Amino acid sequence: MTSDAVTGEEITDVAELARRLRAEAVRSNERRGLVLAGDRDAGIDAAYTAIEALEWRTDVEDGSGIEVRGDVETRADVEVRADADARADTETRGNADVRGTADARADVEVRPDAENRVTLEDHPDLEGNETRAAATGEAGLDVSIVSTREGFRFDRVAPVHADDLLGTTRDVVVLDCHERFRPNALGQVVGAVDGGGLLVLVTPPLADWPAIRDGFDEGLAVPPFGIDDVTGRFRDRLVSTIRDHEGIAIVDVADASSAVAVQGEGDAQGEGDAQGEDDADHGSTAATVRDPGLTNPSERSSERSPERPRERSEDRTFDAPAGAAFPDAVYAACRTRDQVRAVRAFESLRGPGPASVVVESDRGRGKSSAAGLAAAAFALEGLDVRVTAPSVDAVGPLFDRVRKVLSARNAIRTVGTVDVTDEDGRRIETGTGGSVGYVSPPVAAERAGGDGADVLIVDEAAALPVATLEALLAAEAVAFCTTIHGYEGAGRGFSVRFLDRLRAEAGETGRDLGEIRLDQPIRYARDDPIERWAFRALLLDAAPVVAEAVEDVWVDDAPESDGSGPNATPASDGSDPAPDVSGSAPDVTYRRLTTDDLLADERLLAEAFGLLVFAHYRTEPNDLARLLDAPNLSVRALTARGHVIAVALLAREGGLSADRRASMYEGARVRGNMVPDVLTSQLRDEDAGTPVGIRTMRIATHPALRRRGLGSQLLDRVHDEFTGAEADHATVDYFSVSYGATPDLVRFWQRAGYGTVHVSTTRNDASGERSAVMIRPASAAGERLRDRHATALRDRLRDGLSDALRDLDPDVAAATIAACPVDGGEWLSLDERDWRALVAAADGPGGYEVVPGAARDLAFAALLDRDVSGGRGRDCDGPNNSERDALDDDAGALTDREVRLLIRTVLQSRPREEVADELGYESTRQCLRALGSAIGTLLDRYGGTVVAEERERFDR
Repeated sequence: MTSDAVTGEEITDVAELARRLRAEAVRSNERRGLVLAGDRDAGIDAAYTAIEALEWRTDVEDGSGIEVRGDVETRADVEVRADADARADTETRGNADVRGTADARADVEVRPDAENRVTLEDHPDLEGNETRAAATGEAGLDVSIVSTREGFRFDRVAPVHADDLLGTTRDVVVLDCHERFRPNALGQVVGAVDGGGLLVLVTPPLADWPAIRDGFDEGLAVPPFGIDDVTGRFRDRLVSTIRDHEGIAIVDVADASSAVAVQGEGDAQGEGDAQGEDDADHGSTAATVRDPGLTNPSERSSERSPERPRERSEDRTFDAPAGAAFPDAVYAACRTRDQVRAVRAFESLRGPGPASVVVESDRGRGKSSAAGLAAAAFALEGLDVRVTAPSVDAVGPLFDRVRKVLSARNAIRTVGTVDVTDEDGRRIETGTGGSVGYVSPPVAAERAGGDGADVLIVDEAAALPVATLEALLAAEAVAFCTTIHGYEGAGRGFSVRFLDRLRAEAGETGRDLGEIRLDQPIRYARDDPIERWAFRALLLDAAPVVAEAVEDVWVDDAPESDGSGPNATPASDGSDPAPDVSGSAPDVTYRRLTTDDLLADERLLAEAFGLLVFAHYRTEPNDLARLLDAPNLSVRALTARGHVIAVALLAREGGLSADRRASMYEGARVRGNMVPDVLTSQLRDEDAGTPVGIRTMRIATHPALRRRGLGSQLLDRVHDEFTGAEADHATVDYFSVSYGATPDLVRFWQRAGYGTVHVSTTRNDASGERSAVMIRPASAAGERLRDRHATALRDRLRDGLSDALRDLDPDVAAATIAACPVDGGEWLSLDERDWRALVAAADGPGGYEVVPGAARDLAFAALLDRDVSGGRGRDCDGPNNSERDALDDDAGALTDREVRLLIRTVLQSRPREEVADELGYESTRQCLRALGSAIGTLLDRYGGTVVAEERERFDR
C-alpha cells in the first residue's frame, strides 16, 4: 500500500493506480508508465486488471455490482466480485469470469447501452477538466500487447514485429519483457502510446532482472563464448532509470496462492508453458505498489501542450498560409503549426529550377505525415512522386496519409502492387494523371533525375548511407525527411556530413534549399515523461561532445591532409587546408573503455555511443545492449580533456573448435563471427575459423576533428595494443573489417595495412553498396589466411567482373583490386602470340577482342599493381576527392578515365556505345582509340623484347 505523494491518499491496488495514472495522463496530455514486476503470469493478470479498470464500470442498471464491459462479447463465466472497491486485492469467484477472449464461448452476452461504456469522466482527478468527456468518452480502449505468448483478446504483436506499431496510436501498450526482451521492441512501442495513455511493462522482479538470461542474451553469446559470459549491465542500467524517473509507477506482483514472496522471485515460466492469459483460469494476484509514479502536472500542463489538447488530435484544423499553392484541404489535415510550415516548404519543389527540402524531427512529430500530405497534393496536380526509404514498411504512415487525402477528394484511380520488381508493392494513381509510388533506395539512386518522376521524397533519410543520399541529389526536386532521435538511432552522418555537402552544393549551383525542423509532438505534450525516460534509457539522443570543448585537439604527427577515417567529409575541391590550431593542444589519451567505465559515467557513455551512432547509418537500442553485455565486444577510444574524440567498437572472432568449423562449413550460421563465416561458408575454407581475429565493427572521429589524424592514430594504437611487445591479450592473428565498399573507404583501410580478400556479388538493400572484407595479418597464421584469400579473390575478380560484378562501379573495382595484396607483374603470364596480338590492338590493325583473355590479364595485372597508397592527394587517415592522375608516379601512367575505360570494356565487357557515353567520349571511334592508347601504356610497362620487336615493325 502506497500513498499518493501529491494528495496523500492511499493507493491500494493496481486498478485504482491505473485509473489515477490514466486520469493524470489525460489531464496533462502526457503518457505514464506502469511496471508490473514479478511472476510472468501474475504480471499479465495485473496488466488485465489495469486495462479493465479503465474499461469497466460497476453498479450498472441492475445494481448487482457485476462489472460489465461494453464493447466486446463476453464469456458466460461472469466473475462476481464481493466488493468492487477491493477488486485488485481479493476476488470472490462466482460461476463465471467476465474476462472474455476472442474465441470464448458466447453462452451469455452482456451488451450494455453506450451510456454504460466505461469512461473516466467521473474520476475526481478529472473534475472540472473541460477536455474530460471528449478525452475519455470513446467506446473502449485501443490496446496492443507485445508478447511471445498468444491467445489475448487484445491486439497481439510478436516482439520481433514490434515495428508494426510504428506510426500507429494506442491508448495502452503492454510489453511483456519475459522470455526474450529486445531493447528494440521497447523503443518501437513507446512511440505508439497516445497522449493520455499508458505504457505497461511486464517484467521479472526488478532486483533479479539483470541476472536473468533470456532468448535475447542467447544471441549475444557468440562462439566461443557461452550464455554465462553474457552480462546483464544493460538491464541493470534500465532498471535504475525505471526507479529514478518520474511518471513511472512500479508494482510488485505475485500469484497470491504462492507462498513465495515477490521480492527476489525469478521467472519460473518456461518457454513451453501455457500460451496466453485467456487459455487458463485467472489466478488471484497479490500486488504491492512500490512507487505510484504520480506527478502533479497541473502547474505545467498548459506549457506542455500549448497547441494540441488531447481531444483535438484530429478535429483541429489550420488555415492555408497566404499564397499557398496546395489545396486548403491539405493544410486543414495538418495537426500542428509545425506541420503547416513543413507542408508549405514542400511547395518549393513545384519548380521552377532544382530544389531540395530537408525536414528533421524527433519521432512522433509528424514528418512522414507532412510528407504524405505534400505527396498527395503533388499527385492531385498530376505530378509523379517517387518515395524511397530503407524499407517499404517504413513508408506506411506516409502512404496512409496520401490515401486519406486522395480518398476524401475521390481522386484515386488505382491502388495496388507495381508489376516491376524494383518497385515494391505501393503505388497510388490519381484521376488527374499523378501518382505516388515506392522505389528501393538503390533504384532511386540509379534513376534519380532520369526516370521521369517530378518529385522524389526520401523518408528516414538518416538510415541511408551518405553515398546513396548524394546520388539522390541528381533529382531535380528532392525532399529528405529524417528522424533526429528515435528508436532507429539513425546515423548522424545525415545531420553532420550530408547536410554540409548539401548546403555547399546549394551555394555552388544555386539549388533552392529549405530546412525545417518539427518540434511539436503530434500525439502528446512537450517534455512528456515517458519520452524523456525512453531517450535516457535507450540513449536515443546520444551525441558527441560539443565542438567547442575539443576543437583545439591535434595529433602531433598528423599527416598534412587527413580525412579522419571512413566517416570523413572530403573538401569540396579535395584540398582544404588543415585548420590553424594555435596555442597548446590538449593531450590525447588512448583508453580501453570497459563497461564499468561507461556505466560509472553517463556522459562518457553518451559521448562514446553518440560517436558510434554517428559512424554508421543505422544504430539501434539493441546495439547499446550488445555494447554493454556481449562478451566478444570491446571499446577503444581517444580522449582529450576527458571527452571522447574518437572511438572504435571491436569484435573478437575466430578461435573456433573443429566441430564448430565443420558445422559452419556445412551451412550452419555462427553468430558474431562474420569474417570466419564468410570465408568458410561462402569461400569454402574450413580452416578460416581457426585463427583469432579482431574485427573493427565501427570507427568514428568527432565531426569537428576531421582531417587531423585521429582515425589513423586510433587504429595504430589498437594494432599496437593487441600485437605489440606489451600486449596482455591472447594471441591475435589478424585484424579485419567489413563495410559497404566505396573508393574512399577502400583506400583508407588499405593505408592502414589491410588487404582486400572478398567483395560481395550482391548489393546491400539499403545502401546499394557491395560489401568488402579486408584483413591485416598480425601473425604467420593471419598472413597465410590473407594471402590464400587474396589469391582467390584475384582469380574471382578477373572473371567475375564480366559476370556477377558486371555492374560494379569502376572506381570501386579499381580500388578493391589495387588493395588486393597480390603482385600483378609476378602473376602476369602471357605467351609471344598474346604479346604480338596486344601490340596489334594498340598500334596496328588488330583488336583486343582477338585475345580477350590476354587483354583481361594485362589490365588486371596493372590494376593489382596500381599504387593507391602512395599519397597522391590522399593520406593514411582518410580520403578526399582529388583526382588521381596516374597508375603510379611514373610519367605516362594511366589516368582515372583510362582506368575506368579498361574496367568497363576489357574487364566488364560493357557495350562500346554505352562506355563511350558514360565516360564522355565524343564517339565510339574515339573511345576505341583511347582504349588502344591505354593498352599501349601497359605494354610499355610490362612488355619485353617481343613487344619491342613487334612495335619496331609498326614504326617503320
